Amino acid sequence: MKLAVAAALALTVSTPALAAGSLPTDVIPLVYDIAVTPNAQAMTFTGTETVAIDVKAATRTITLNATDLAIGAATFDGKPVRFTLDAPSQQVTLTLPGAATVGRHTVGFRWTGKIGQSAAGLFAIDYTNQDGSKARMLATQFEAADARRFAPTWDEPAFKAKFRLKAVAPAGQLALSNMPVTSVVKQADNTQLYSFAETPIMSSYLLYLGMGDLERKTVQAGSAGHPVEIGVVTRRGVSDQGDYALEQAKRLLPYYNSYFGQPYPLPKLDMIAGPGSSQFFSAMENWGAIFYFEPELLFDAKRATESNRQRIFTVVAHEMAHQWFGDLVTMRWWDDLWLNEGFASWMENKSAADLNPTWKADAAAVSSDREAAMGIDATAATHPIIRKIQTVDQIGEAFDGITYMKGQAVIGMLESTLGAEAFRDGIRRYMAKYKYGNTETEQLWAELSAAAGQPVADIAHGFTLQGGVPLVTLSSATCVGGTTRATLAQGRFGMDAASRTPQTWNVPLVVGPLGGAETRSVVTGPATTVSVKGCGTLIVNKGKGSYTRVMYDQPAHDALVRDYVRLPLADRLGTLADDYALAAGGYQDLSRFFAMMEQVGPAADPLEWSLVSARLGGLNGMFEGTPLAAPLTAKTAAILAPVLKRIGFSATAGESPLVGNLRESLIGRLGQSGDPAVLRQARDYVDKLATDPTAIPPAIRQPILSTFAANATAADWEQLLALTRAETNPVAKNRFVSLLGAAHDDAIAMRALALLKTDTFTAPQKAALLRAVSGGHPDMAFDWAVANRPLVEGFIEESSRSGFVVGLGAGSDDPAMPKKIEAFAQTLPETSRGPARRVISGIAVRKAAADRLRPAVAAWVAKAG
Repeated sequence: MKLAVAAALALTVSTPALAAGSLPTDVIPLVYDIAVTPNAQAMTFTGTETVAIDVKAATRTITLNATDLAIGAATFDGKPVRFTLDAPSQQVTLTLPGAATVGRHTVGFRWTGKIGQSAAGLFAIDYTNQDGSKARMLATQFEAADARRFAPTWDEPAFKAKFRLKAVAPAGQLALSNMPVTSVVKQADNTQLYSFAETPIMSSYLLYLGMGDLERKTVQAGSAGHPVEIGVVTRRGVSDQGDYALEQAKRLLPYYNSYFGQPYPLPKLDMIAGPGSSQFFSAMENWGAIFYFEPELLFDAKRATESNRQRIFTVVAHEMAHQWFGDLVTMRWWDDLWLNEGFASWMENKSAADLNPTWKADAAAVSSDREAAMGIDATAATHPIIRKIQTVDQIGEAFDGITYMKGQAVIGMLESTLGAEAFRDGIRRYMAKYKYGNTETEQLWAELSAAAGQPVADIAHGFTLQGGVPLVTLSSATCVGGTTRATLAQGRFGMDAASRTPQTWNVPLVVGPLGGAETRSVVTGPATTVSVKGCGTLIVNKGKGSYTRVMYDQPAHDALVRDYVRLPLADRLGTLADDYALAAGGYQDLSRFFAMMEQVGPAADPLEWSLVSARLGGLNGMFEGTPLAAPLTAKTAAILAPVLKRIGFSATAGESPLVGNLRESLIGRLGQSGDPAVLRQARDYVDKLATDPTAIPPAIRQPILSTFAANATAADWEQLLALTRAETNPVAKNRFVSLLGAAHDDAIAMRALALLKTDTFTAPQKAALLRAVSGGHPDMAFDWAVANRPLVEGFIEESSRSGFVVGLGAGSDDPAMPKKIEAFAQTLPETSRGPARRVISGIAVRKAAADRLRPAVAAWVAKAG
């Protein structure tokens, strides 16, 4: 699963508690035969199933999962039996007249279910066709624990089984599932009965069903011995926008077949585009039927930017990697969710680096994904990568930046430490040994250790069984006789008291002088001496392969500043990022970051300027509404505007994709602060949209619209509202809806909130609008949501409910906000309060960082030049 970008910090599941691995193991499912008949107009469906089971020990009761299903009948070996539903545990229990004997039997059910408006179980996506007509698509979303909303199932990942699915679809509609269609039979009422081939053995959360007025476009991939049909499925009329994703999937399939050493085992791989949105996720790895929301799969050349193109590749790469890490080999329980998500995140980056080298994905990950992970990991909100999951709430909370981005960084560190070939050989051993099965992390460590000939767990345990960020400090470095001897210490980097509690890691590092030899060392404890051939500017954590912050003594830092332009790109980015974070944490002065930043010159890599833009943007946000705001905005513009002038507003033929990304970043950053030149361009372009919906060049469409929306006057906002109402493209419309909540002006933000009480927008659009308002008006959005709680809970997804409202206040600087969030959290079950604690921690960390950085920022903006 790929998290929705904006929702990554607001995740929890507020459904009733469910004990870990709570289902009895004396009965296991073998094959499900499920038939469903949806009624999309009534938003209900009926279902029947027969499940072949294996009774391992004689029993009179059989327990499985079901929730929000009105079960009408249950059978055992074809005969009716009594059953009871336990709503809090989301279980149904059959009571047999006598003990079932050991061996194969069948159970059966008949039920009625609900089609939801949000993405849990079987749900509907409403949209407008290009001709203005209304349409409704049906899809399913079962991860983590929502297959039980579709059919009674053993809805835990370790209960793998085969699935045979049948579904009734209206005449003319296309239905899809994990496997190819085996037959379509026209029925007496003019509906169609779709039958799908039997799946391989798999976990229930990977089952998929979708239907609607859809079209499918395919390419052939794989090899002669393992042919695979790759399809893209879209609403009618836009299948050509799936060409880029199809092309990339065709490249990725042989890449993954080779890397994992196991050919993709299904005959087809569909990628299904839904014209909606979710607060929880953006794509889901259903085996053979990956579901995406449209912006993550379809490339609209008239509206999409270069960063959109790269995002599509990485999301497709992420979900396709799951077809092995997650689908073929699945974690035994949600404690090890990172085996799915951390590895898919790492593979999306690795495949991008190998297949699209101009993107410089390895270096980009240093300043983006690594920093995002450390931003959470260095606070009281951290947790181990492998965490104990006991409730459904905790499953939802596990889908966070630690699981995804820290998991990705730690895997990259292990590959760097073991060597790419040994690491890959270990992965191949793991895939071959456990395919179609379930695993725990220790089994992966065993295979990597066997392949590499060294004990991987000695390093890995420190990074996966405890939270937190190591800090390696260089206290001295001297060169005598052509050999540099450096003294390193390992401590802990933290942004608050809780995250500074001492811990020990075995930190693998590459250390070496610039342009000289390298040595590998494992740093642990208060003092480790490293010797390396050569003299000169010393780089610690060379290549930034290890998950750690690095702090240098003054002479070593001065040398890095002096030789900055000679450093490899990853080291330039990583050192800049470390310097900023160390200052925010109070470990060193921000002047070190500014000294390093001043070395980023006109010829610097676009990734460097993107990082500078992001950090200056962070400082501007931190001091918004304070006396530092105006001079900081002016200084930021003085630094960034010449860069934008140099690369221009228009994309040029043959330019690096990274230049396109930088252009988006600079226009957005300058536009948010109301830069006159950028704002003038934005208003000119938006005026043209009334007669030409694609008037804005696609390369700058998103930052231009964001600039217009952020600086909107009342008249501008009305113009934007008219464009929103007139837009028929679902993706463009969703984007416009969010822009309605982006204005800096308080009165306009209140007008945006008023739209939430109307029927102007769909439930997901209302959630997106409220979240957009919170970006610039966190106190207003939070207070409004609390005051209108029943309304808000009606349009946000159940999987995000308790995290969504508290997340609205995350950007607040009001000293009263933490207490307000805590008061709201007290109305939730104890197991649903994790997001509130994380938000409160984040507010405290941001305030402390602002207090630490204020003197240095004041001195910097006062400095001439």
